[in-house]
Amino acid sequence: MNDIFIQFLTLAYGLGGVVTFLGYMPTVRDLLKNKPSANIGTYIIWTITTLFASLYGFFVLNNIVFSIVVNLQLLACSVVLILRIRLRYKLHK
Repeated sequence: MNDIFIQFLTLAYGLGGVVTFLGYMPTVRDLLKNKPSANIGTYIIWTITTLFASLYGFFVLNNIVFSIVVNLQLLACSVVLILRIRLRYKLHK
């Protein structure tokens, strides 16, 4: 019974990570359409803290599901941050 619960929890966590990643897509779409819909300071903090979580996952936890989920979030945060910084400089030219 415990193994089934752990497997279910692992699956739910992995799917939650994919859903979270997809949740960033409306912001990415806005930024690609030149709508400044993301706060640079917030995304700097989220990108840095997610990077630390990623490193912790690789070097301490050695858990592939955690690493995949966190790195999807890191990718999404980084993309939003890069697009937002690019848009900021594009709008201020």
